[in-house]
Amino acid sequence: MSRRPVLIDLDDSAEEPSPASAPPVPDPDLPPPPEGRAMQTVATLAARRPSRLARLFWGLLLTILGTVISVTAWDFVTALISRNVALGYAVTGLLAAFALICVVIALRELAAFARLSRVDSLHRAADAALADSDLTAARRVTADLTRLYAARQDTGWGRDRLREYGPEQVEAADLLGLVETELLKPLDDAARLEIEAAARQVATVTALVPLAFADVIAALTANMRMIRRIAEIYGGRSGVLGSWRLARAVMTHLVATGAVAVGDDLISSVAGGGLLSKVSRRFGEGVVNGALTARVGVAAMEVCRPLPFKTMAKPSVSRIVSRALTGLFARA
Repeated sequence: MSRRPVLIDLDDSAEEPSPASAPPVPDPDLPPPPEGRAMQTVATLAARRPSRLARLFWGLLLTILGTVISVTAWDFVTALISRNVALGYAVTGLLAAFALICVVIALRELAAFARLSRVDSLHRAADAALADSDLTAARRVTADLTRLYAARQDTGWGRDRLREYGPEQVEAADLLGLVETELLKPLDDAARLEIEAAARQVATVTALVPLAFADVIAALTANMRMIRRIAEIYGGRSGVLGSWRLARAVMTHLVATGAVAVGDDLISSVAGGGLLSKVSRRFGEGVVNGALTARVGVAAMEVCRPLPFKTMAKPSVSRIVSRALTGLFARA
């Protein structure tokens, strides 16, 4: 009995395996690619929310220390008055002046929180007006923004354009789009320059300073300063506590969305990034930390901006990094 041949039809649409399609073999002699550990450490630390037990501990500790300091100061002043009346009242005046300064600082912090809340409420109102196509709500947002930037010289031309062309708009999206292009564009440009400066500083320190934790400290201070400056640019000038709260909100958003993870797209977006990571790991880490700083800056713009990015495109991280690091590592 003869056997009949078995024919196996191959799908023409399927690509035949070839050496070109095989994944590259990892080279154990090459160092691992840069990961931006400094910025990842900063983001993790800033986004970490203290536990309820830790908050209770620090609250009780500060209360006890404040009580001890107050009682000690009172006993010191009363004892000094009993020994020397003039000197005792002079020290009492100094303590009163110090207490007044503390009250002023506390009031400034409260005012900073109020400014941040005002900008955040404008952002939410603009989102609602766009979602509902509510022209009346859009006009209220425009009027509030005009009052917010009334004393700013860099928005004078935009406010004049809004007064001229704002009443002609019959759609909420068109009106808020006009606000973006005429009123917020100079503020966006100023915020972008702050991001470029911070990315350049973090990249330079990471690449040129080999000290342990120097890159982490530089990244933390540069990012905190950048976030605070961006908030000031958009009218939400924050104090010390407000800056930390704002930074934690930005970092929490980045960690939640995975934006602090380094991918190949981030490295390839920077001209020469892959080459630098092979020639010098410190230079590669500098490029990655600078790129992650730019990501933090763009996220801070989204948080601090009183209007969402609708008509105008959100700044590109790769373009910001390219402008910030152009020529920085060329000679190196």
